[in-house]
Amino acid sequence: MKNKNLEICIDLPMENYQFSRFNWTGKITSVKFKGIPISTQEKMNGDPDNVFGKGFYNEFGIELPVGFDEVKEGDDFIKIGVGALQKEGKKYAFSHAYHIKPASFKHFKDFNKLTLHCNSGNVNGYSYELHKEIELLDNSFVIRYRLKNTGEKTISTNEYCHNFLAIDKELMSSNYILKFPFDLKQDLFDELLNPERKVIVNREHITFYDTPEEQFFYGNLTGNKTVPASWELINTKSKIGISESGNFTTSKINLWGWKHVISPELFFDIDLKAGQETEWSRTYKVFELDE
Repeated sequence: MKNKNLEICIDLPMENYQFSRFNWTGKITSVKFKGIPISTQEKMNGDPDNVFGKGFYNEFGIELPVGFDEVKEGDDFIKIGVGALQKEGKKYAFSHAYHIKPASFKHFKDFNKLTLHCNSGNVNGYSYELHKEIELLDNSFVIRYRLKNTGEKTISTNEYCHNFLAIDKELMSSNYILKFPFDLKQDLFDELLNPERKVIVNREHITFYDTPEEQFFYGNLTGNKTVPASWELINTKSKIGISESGNFTTSKINLWGWKHVISPELFFDIDLKAGQETEWSRTYKVFELDE
């Protein structure tokens, strides 16, 4: 999808990435703003086999997919937006390549909108219908979700968008500033991985004093407090910024990154009894900074 400002590249469910981690519905592989890349990919050295994350891939149940603990090894459990996965081992590992029986997918195209439907079928008493809509606007795009529990058992999980970001392909540096709508207090984070001490966490924002060669990670930046689901990333060199705003509050925000990428992640909690449904959305705006 494309207009005068934005170009969004989207893979359909059975195109390219078909592994067991990320949601297959509407895989946004890249976004450009006036010809300038805004997103990147998980691995700096490329991904010829389409194994890793790109652009604005999202995921359900990164810690524990629906029904994993209830089945024995060799039986199937549900990974929302992917299909039925075959259990291996006692502990779920999101990076493991599980055997997949794909869910059923449909999609409908419009000039500025893509709508996708995913139907799981029944897996050990669990069943759902997922609807995802991606709409391109003037200088923004909106991702809308609707999830209905069509099974017998309660669905308790969460969803987030990984947001693989790099503006104009620039490596992480002091030119990047990541802002959140709340005070950042490192002593309240669940996890802190900053081996080279190149990531600088201030009360108002996060930046870098040098390009990190190793991966960094901060777990739960909110300190378990409920906050508005939003962030803003600006690049002072290219004078371009991008923001995400959810129509929900969140008590969990993670941050992962590397030399070439930064990924703020806003989590949406899901708890649906049989027959219930929920809706949520994420709005991304791309903008130029005032001189």
